[in-house]
Amino acid sequence: MGGHHEFARLTEGFPPSRRKRIDALKGELRAAMPLHELRRARAMTQKSVGEALNVNQPAVARLERRADMYVSSLRSYIEAMGGKLNIVARFPQGSVAITNFSDAGEGRIEAGPATEDVGR
Repeated sequence: MGGHHEFARLTEGFPPSRRKRIDALKGELRAAMPLHELRRARAMTQKSVGEALNVNQPAVARLERRADMYVSSLRSYIEAMGGKLNIVARFPQGSVAITNFSDAGEGRIEAGPATEDVGR
């Protein structure tokens, strides 16, 4: 193995068809990303996200581990990273944007029962 190279340089000589396949794969990988990987891809720390949310770093860690959370918590997390959360229902006949979550619980994190064990 011959040292380290920037990824862009590694793919310089690839034909356009191969680059297109790679770009498609990158898009698929970005489309299905756990929260902690999304945060890392945005070059953010749990502490910086916590500061944006007005919570401490352990609260962000708990949020990232949760399998189930309030939509308002997820929206706040995404917005803390500079994004916008859209919820879309996909059916064989087409997709529908769900809009009734847009104003629910503005600006707050719903910690839920997972925070009750802090300090135990």
